[in-house]
Order: sequence, then C-alpha cells, then structure tokens
Amino acid sequence: MRDNFDRLYVGFSRLFGTTARYGVDYFSRARTDKIEPHEYIEDDSPDELNAADSKYSYWLKEHPSALRAFQGIMKAAVGKQIVIFLDYDGTLTPIVDEPDRAFMSDAMRSAVGEVAKHFPTAIISGRSRNKVYQFVKLDEVYYAGSHGMDIMGPPTKLKSYSYEGKYHTNALDKKGDELSIFQPAKEFLPAIQEILDKMKKGTSDIEGVLIEDNGFCISVHYRHVAQVDYGPLEKKVLSVLAGYPRFHLTRGKKVLEIRPSIQWNKGNALAYLLDTLGFASSSRVLPIYIGDDRTDEDAFKVLRRRGVGYPIIVSSAPRDTLALCSLQDPSEVLSFLIRLARWVSS
Repeated sequence: MRDNFDRLYVGFSRLFGTTARYGVDYFSRARTDKIEPHEYIEDDSPDELNAADSKYSYWLKEHPSALRAFQGIMKAAVGKQIVIFLDYDGTLTPIVDEPDRAFMSDAMRSAVGEVAKHFPTAIISGRSRNKVYQFVKLDEVYYAGSHGMDIMGPPTKLKSYSYEGKYHTNALDKKGDELSIFQPAKEFLPAIQEILDKMKKGTSDIEGVLIEDNGFCISVHYRHVAQVDYGPLEKKVLSVLAGYPRFHLTRGKKVLEIRPSIQWNKGNALAYLLDTLGFASSSRVLPIYIGDDRTDEDAFKVLRRRGVGYPIIVSSAPRDTLALCSLQDPSEVLSFLIRLARWVSS
C-alpha cells in the first residue's frame, strides 16, 4: 500500500514540481513533538519567506498551511472518526474557463478513492449532483449537489430533522446497497425550470454568457462576457428574478447563481450528513472540510460553532475566512489527501 502511494506521489510531484517542498521524503519524516494540533507548524525556508507577499505571509500566520500543520491535525484525530468533506471546483480541480471541462485528474480520483476507503467522504458542490458524479465517478463517496439541496447520503431513519420526511427518498446504488436521497427544495423544481428557460432567452443576445442548469439552482457564468456587457447582463438576470420572490441571487467566482430562498446551504448539508452518519452531537468525530468558494464559508461556520474539526480554505491569496488552515491550490489538496491516506495505511 505504501509503495503505491510513493509511486502516486512521485508522479504527482513530477506534474506539479512540488517534491522539494512537500515530497515523499518530507512526508516520511517522523515527528514526536508534544504540541497542540494547530501549533504544529514547520517554518518556511528564508528564501520562501523573502519571496512571499507580506500580506499573504501575515495571512498564513492566521491560516497556516494544512500540510505543515498535518501532524497536529492527526494528533487531534487520535481516538476519533475522521469525516472528509470536499468542494469540487477550485478544490479537487482547478477553475477552468469552460465549466463542462472541469475534469478530475486520475491522480486526484485515486487519492479521493483511497481516502474514502478509510473515512466517510462527501463532495458538496454547487453543481448538480449528477454532474459532479460524472466528473468524480467514485461510488464510495457521498454526493451533495446544488449547494447541498440534493444529497445522496447514507440510509437514514431520522424523524426529527429540520425538514420533513417527505423530502427523503430511499434508493439503491449500483451495488445494491441502500442509500437516501434528500431534496429539501423539491417543490421549487417547476419554478426553476421556468426561470432557466427565461434566463436562456433573456440573455441570448449577450456574447460569452453560459447558463448552467445545476438541478436546484441556476448558474450564470460570465467569465467570457466582455466587461462592458456585464452591467446589462446583471440587469437581465435581476429582471427575470424579480418575477420570482421565493428565489434570491448569490455571487461566486465569475458566476451569478439563482437559488431557492430556503434556510439550506453547504453548512446545513454538512450537519445533515454528520447526523445521518451518527455523529450529530458526538465528541468522537473530527470533520475536515476543504473548499475554496464563498459558499464553503457556511460549512466552515458550522464547524467553528460546534468547536470540532478543521475547516480548510483553498486560496493562494489572503481573504476573509472562518477557516483554521489553508491550502494554496488543488495540487496541495491532492498532496494533503495522499498524505492522509498514507497516514491511515501506515
């Protein structure tokens, strides 16, 4: 098992050029320091510190690298069940110009699959659940699409959750194992289809706009829209939205999103999955949530409020966040997941 991860990581390092900083030899070093989880931070080299932007260096002191803090995080996990939550775009794959081409690398798929063999693992994305599954193609992972409004999770017999049982549907996966589909915004689907049709027609004259159907929300991508056309595009989006008072607009990375106005987000999805996994109020669980988007802050907030786990932001620039630790980009997310899988296998 360990040899397999060594080969995987060496291949990864050749792709991204990070062996010197976070390579296999670094991961193999044993540590016996007695420290608190978030205090286990290895110093950067002087050259790295001199090259780093001063604001980012200061930000890193508040949100240290999860790679350098790894041993402390694992020390906090002793005697507890680790549960992994992952965003997709910008976390498991780089942000790309064409949303339909946000393909997951084989190395990342292998790493997520290995982690999921040992720990309950869920991907919580703003995309539709089916679309994320088509990218990831791992049956051992739970999926929550549309910012958590469409969850495929473990079978549940919950009777007291925030939403009624009518939003639950029992189903079987490809192996015949039971699972549960939870869709708290199911009643909004007819209106979502209406909005989608109007949005496509109303913005068809704006070059570069891409309307994406994400199941229980609609994404209006404007990455390829000329700056002069953004104002008219936003007005058209708001004009359509004005006819649907039960929906609201949120903003992401070069995207406007139309979502049902229900009290449900990625934080609720995280809490729901922990609940169905049997860790509603358990002190024996250590959730780790890795994400890069503003919408992931809702999940970070849940972990901070509960006082358990590690919210990890994926960002190469300083930004306001509730995360405790950080990773620069998907290549570092891959590094972290490989290291996590090696840790449990050894």
